[in-house]
Formats: sequence, C-alpha cells, structure tokens
Amino acid sequence: MGIRIRKACAADIPALRQVIEASVRGLQANDYSPRQIELALKSVYGVDTQLIVDGTYFAAEATSEGAQPHIVGCGGWSRRRTLFGGDQWRAREDDLLDPKCDAAKIRAFFVRPEWARRGIGTMILDACEAAAGAAGFRRLEMGATLSGVPFYRAKGYTALERVDAPLDGGESLPIVRMVKGI
Repeated sequence: MGIRIRKACAADIPALRQVIEASVRGLQANDYSPRQIELALKSVYGVDTQLIVDGTYFAAEATSEGAQPHIVGCGGWSRRRTLFGGDQWRAREDDLLDPKCDAAKIRAFFVRPEWARRGIGTMILDACEAAAGAAGFRRLEMGATLSGVPFYRAKGYTALERVDAPLDGGESLPIVRMVKGI
C-alpha cells in the first residue's frame, strides 16, 4: 500500500470532512474534553474551501493494487491571514499575505487515527513547506492543536504563545501559535 500526496479538489470535500471528524475525535481525545471536541467540530475545525480554491490544500491518498484510492489525511498552507479554522470559523481573515514580510500559514492537518504515525503528516508538511518556499515565503506560522505540538516541534517549529479559540457556551479551545524559518 502506498501513499500519494496530491492537491485536494472540490470533489474531495465529503471525504475530507470524514477524515477531519475521525482525526479530531480519535487523536485529540487525550488533549481536549469531549465537549471541546464537539464544539470545535461545529465552529472551528472543518474544510476550508478557500485553501482548495487557492490550490494549497493537499490530500493524502492510500493506494493499493486493485482498490480505489481513498483519502487518509489532509493538510495545507495558505497565503492568507487566517491562522486556523474551516469555512464556519467566524474569525476568518482572507486578505493575502506579503511573502517578503509575512509568514505563510500551515493549516488544517488531519490524519485518520488508523493511519497515524506512518509518515503521512510529514509527507504533507514537506509538500506544504516546499510550496510555500517556492511562492517566496521564508517563514511559516501555524495554530497547532495541543495534540500536534510534539509533531511540529520535532519538525523544527518553535512555540510562541498559547491562544484560546472561543467556542460556544463560554468554552475555549487552547492552541499554540508556532513558527519556523525556511
């Protein structure tokens, strides 16, 4: 079985939603409460179609002889100001960044739990870093989940600050703003 990284397209959106929900529920349970997870799935996590339109969102497809390829992970980068959040996120900032002075955003990484720790996140991150560098960016920034911080730290990212994303009912979702030079 092989993994192929390709640009996501609009036809992938239903599969991407499934990957996101499975990933959040399966891989973030040790860092967030069930209530935080469910509220975040309604207001923060989700497909960001702007990334797909911009051609900066990737799907990781598992391929095997005689079987249909299926999406097992996803993630992307952005030349827009929004740090995190899908289409439903209220704090979106879709203005374009200047590669000379702004950091590209690493965005929306999710892997199906049964495919975790097989190098899929690394393959997607490598594709994102290469594409952002080719677009002229020299710095990268992200809003990492608590579950993702060890992965990104191992890939050379440095934590700057903790940010609390507001959720309904007075809850919040702690994330960590991280950066890296490329």
